[in-house]
Amino acid sequence: MKDTHDLDVLIVGAGVSGIGAACHLVREGTGKSFAILERRAAVGGTWDLFTYPGIRSDSDMLTFGYNFRPWAGTKVLADGPSIKKYVADTADEYGVTEHIRFGRRVVKASWSTEAGRWTVEVDTQDPGCGRETYTSRFLVGATGYYDYDSGYRPAFPGEEDFRGQVVHPQFWPEDLDHAGKRVVIIGSGATAITLVPAMATGAGAAEHVTMLQRSPSYVMPVPETDPVASPLARLRVPQRVIYRSGRIRNILLQQAVYKLCRAQPALARRLLLAGVRAQVGPDVDMVHFTPSYDPWDERLCVVPNGDLFRVLRRGEASIVTDHIERFTATGIRLKSGEEIPADIVVSATGLQIQIAGGAEIEVDGVPVDTRERMLYKGVLMEGVPNSMFVIGYTNASWTLKADLASEYFCRLVKHMDAHGHDQVVPVADADDRTDVSVMGDSMRAGYIQRGDAVMPRQGKRMPWRIRNDYFRDAPALRRGAIEDPVLKFSVTESTAAPAAAAV
Repeated sequence: MKDTHDLDVLIVGAGVSGIGAACHLVREGTGKSFAILERRAAVGGTWDLFTYPGIRSDSDMLTFGYNFRPWAGTKVLADGPSIKKYVADTADEYGVTEHIRFGRRVVKASWSTEAGRWTVEVDTQDPGCGRETYTSRFLVGATGYYDYDSGYRPAFPGEEDFRGQVVHPQFWPEDLDHAGKRVVIIGSGATAITLVPAMATGAGAAEHVTMLQRSPSYVMPVPETDPVASPLARLRVPQRVIYRSGRIRNILLQQAVYKLCRAQPALARRLLLAGVRAQVGPDVDMVHFTPSYDPWDERLCVVPNGDLFRVLRRGEASIVTDHIERFTATGIRLKSGEEIPADIVVSATGLQIQIAGGAEIEVDGVPVDTRERMLYKGVLMEGVPNSMFVIGYTNASWTLKADLASEYFCRLVKHMDAHGHDQVVPVADADDRTDVSVMGDSMRAGYIQRGDAVMPRQGKRMPWRIRNDYFRDAPALRRGAIEDPVLKFSVTESTAAPAAAAV
């Protein structure tokens, strides 16, 4: 059975980006009808998918929260359930929840220049519904860039011999009981660093947790509560004032750390290692925290309130830096000859990347290869009309750029209405394109390298360059001129014809 729905704006994804985009449509008075298509059964996106122990943000909440709705907590980093509730409450507050169609997975989005509309094919989870068809004037891709169906999961020799359980954090079993078990966590990124203290402490603590890494990551201690926001809250300073001032302060701090790491990597390295050395104590070998690459070649991992260092000092957890030779029946044998006993192995080995939730995109019957397209101002895809693809910052909080992208999109929509335009498409010269993805060429993280096969490219110059700089992007996207020779505005022929006939 097929069902057709026609809207002004169709948003794909009800996570942080999609809910934010919908709220901006409402807040900024666009007057557009819209719906959000969400494949899962709840709001939250990443924060609904990932449920592993200790799941939390790796950006501070004063910058990860929406610019229009203050985050009320005092913790620097928030746990996953709290973030999911924040997103859901935001959707409720702005009347967005009623526009969400859950259990809808977009499989194909096709643009017709003649009709001036997107036709979107959707698989549903409702019994008897089968496939639905939606049409819309605008399409917003707000699915992030994680592949929800598969994490990165390398095959390990001898894994079939292991008598314990192997799990991936992206698909955490609800009934997994690690209490009193020997746990090995493979990985050194944010997920592994979060899992270690979460599984090593509390009522259901493991007997011992070993973090097994091929190479270390840079880690940066952060306080559990914001050292400025918390005292201001006790003084009853209005929450909005605390939020806005703290947001600017933390954006400046993020940029200062990032720019120091890029401009003075040796100094940044000394400072980061000194911060760790002061926390881990004399019994933990610093070799496990000393990467071979420069700071911010991969994203810095943050440790709130020293939780990782604390379990290492107490012997509840340990770190091993080595390569896996093979799994055995009772654990993992390393190339050094050591064997780590394990009852549970967690493969925190990373993520797979995809664009538009894996949906096929066509323009006038021609498939779009996202790797061969650029993003105009990091928002509009080259050669793809009436669309926005939300990709947040890699060197700062995702939501900072997502908010700016949605604000720009609303400005664009209102500009088109005011000037009688039906369609807009960014057009670039072929020689503008570089082989550098929108994720940048300086970060070595595995998921970024794997994502190079699908991520859009950058250009040689603005507006095709990705600056990853909030204080430069904000004025350009909020106040910069909409009219641009790169943007081609037009009227759909089917709507222009009657007007011409009347003349």
